[in-house]
Amino acid sequence: MTSYKSDFLNILEARGFIHQCSDFDALDAKLMDGVQSAYIGFDATADSLHVGSLVQIMMLYWFQQSGHKPITLMGGGTTKVGDPSGKDASRKMLDEVGIEKNINGIQQIFTKYLKYGNGDTDAMMVNNADWLDQLNYVDFLRDYGPHFTINRMMTFDSVKLRLEREQPLTFLEFNYMILQAYDFVELNRRFETILQMGGSDQWGNIINGVELGRRTDGAGLFALTTPLLTTASGAKMGKTADGAVWLNADKLSPYDYWQYWRNIEDDDVGRFLKLFTTLPMDEIAKLEALQGAEINETKKVLAFEATKLCHGEKAAQEAQNTAAKVFEQGSVGDDLPSITIDTARLAGGISVLDLFVETGLTESKGEAKRLIKGGGAKLNDNKIEDQELSASDSDLTDEGYIKLSAGKKKHALVKIA
Repeated sequence: MTSYKSDFLNILEARGFIHQCSDFDALDAKLMDGVQSAYIGFDATADSLHVGSLVQIMMLYWFQQSGHKPITLMGGGTTKVGDPSGKDASRKMLDEVGIEKNINGIQQIFTKYLKYGNGDTDAMMVNNADWLDQLNYVDFLRDYGPHFTINRMMTFDSVKLRLEREQPLTFLEFNYMILQAYDFVELNRRFETILQMGGSDQWGNIINGVELGRRTDGAGLFALTTPLLTTASGAKMGKTADGAVWLNADKLSPYDYWQYWRNIEDDDVGRFLKLFTTLPMDEIAKLEALQGAEINETKKVLAFEATKLCHGEKAAQEAQNTAAKVFEQGSVGDDLPSITIDTARLAGGISVLDLFVETGLTESKGEAKRLIKGGGAKLNDNKIEDQELSASDSDLTDEGYIKLSAGKKKHALVKIA
């Protein structure tokens, strides 16, 4: 393992964050020369981020913990254009109101991982609309256009893959990489930012900024990227069969978030402990060594620590307690997903197919039927055999709920108003 002088690069190397760097030695030396600032950009395409963005957030966390100043750059301007990187089609265009709503949702996440304020190492939240919205297009083209060649831009994977698949790449999207490069220059001018970080798919865009800063301002800028993160089976992080694993509690409950980490593949446990928790490396080494049934206890540690970072210690403890009640004690916990329905409606009988859809355990009645046919649907822990079954108030437990289960790991409660 490579050894560096700076704490930041040593931490990232040990935990498996590093893929590429424009100049390791020069960046290492710069990080030893007082407090530095680095940034990662996040476009506002949704009102939350999912766990696919968590590697980047953790890089900012460790940057601050190493005594430096992280910047979270919100793409209020670039969201209007759309990054073609890794996309098969043009991004849906959002208006100003939609972008602002999404930014407000995303900002809530960063405060869980970073300390914001006015101190030397306090994080900053910046919006690139502050400068991109003010650009004069002709002046911008004249000043910065000569530094980009179409020949080179055509070699970037984000462009090349779309063209190879004969999928449209608009002129609007083609401008994205120029605007992202300009962001780096602008941040360096305003805040002396010297480092941009991101996923490996952003390498070309980040290098553009490094080179533009050198050509226009003679600035010494750096690029640092993380590996493409997939699960041991090759699946992309952040997506499951049930949809995205969102970081905002109003889009995915802390309990479901805990369950996501608890149910990861065995081969991912050690790697994910390094990337997604702040546990000391010696403790992680001990947990990694556990085998057989003990690996489930390691997964619980991962689930607790990851949930604590994202949702707080109280929510993590509640999720863990609920899981213990459901899976180990055969009862239920208050933290299980639930819906509340009118007493009169339940008294008249409700199709279990409707309840599976309303609780979110299945996406459709068709999926619920397949679940019943496969033997994976249960009502109050009893297997449902009949697709025409209706639930009524007679199915309420003494505690006043109906428990629905989809397989062994997904449960929800139906409560009455």
